[in-house]
Amino acid sequence: MTRGVRLFLSIGVTAVLAALILARPAHPAEEGTIKAFAAWQGEGQTLQTGTNETTFIGTIAGTIYVETDKGPIDGGQMVCPAMLLVNIDDGTQSGVGRCNITARDGARIFAQLACTGVHLVGCDGDFTLTGGTNRFAGITGGGHFTVRSRLQELVRLSGSTVVLSVSGIMFWRELHYQVP
Repeated sequence: MTRGVRLFLSIGVTAVLAALILARPAHPAEEGTIKAFAAWQGEGQTLQTGTNETTFIGTIAGTIYVETDKGPIDGGQMVCPAMLLVNIDDGTQSGVGRCNITARDGARIFAQLACTGVHLVGCDGDFTLTGGTNRFAGITGGGHFTVRSRLQELVRLSGSTVVLSVSGIMFWRELHYQVP
């Protein structure tokens, strides 16, 4: 086991721990570290919220895959409502979100994320496990994540609101978890 829990996602915001945990049943007082990634798609709206700031509010969703000795396995489905602030002048960004990760048996893991980075390049930060249901009740842990995205479609609504479709990846190199 590693002493640090570093890995992550970019909305820039998004599963190493969740994927491994979701892929197999938890045992009493189980503790471990996994490597995972998620391919996701999202939709949301962006609106200019300052003289040099744009805010995106939307949801990203996708499958989390956990790395194993025999290759990646499907760890479950992730849905994360998120908000991303982008500086129009220099492209820097910061994002926050909450996630619901559901295993095939219906057990859930809840998490929150926060990241900083550069718009359309990546967002790095902390992914924190905040609880769960069924076999994941009381789960804790987390790690560093990176999320990367790309714009797929822009549709301008009335005024300055724009609806966008995005896709990307989120990955955790070391996601630590503990289930009581």
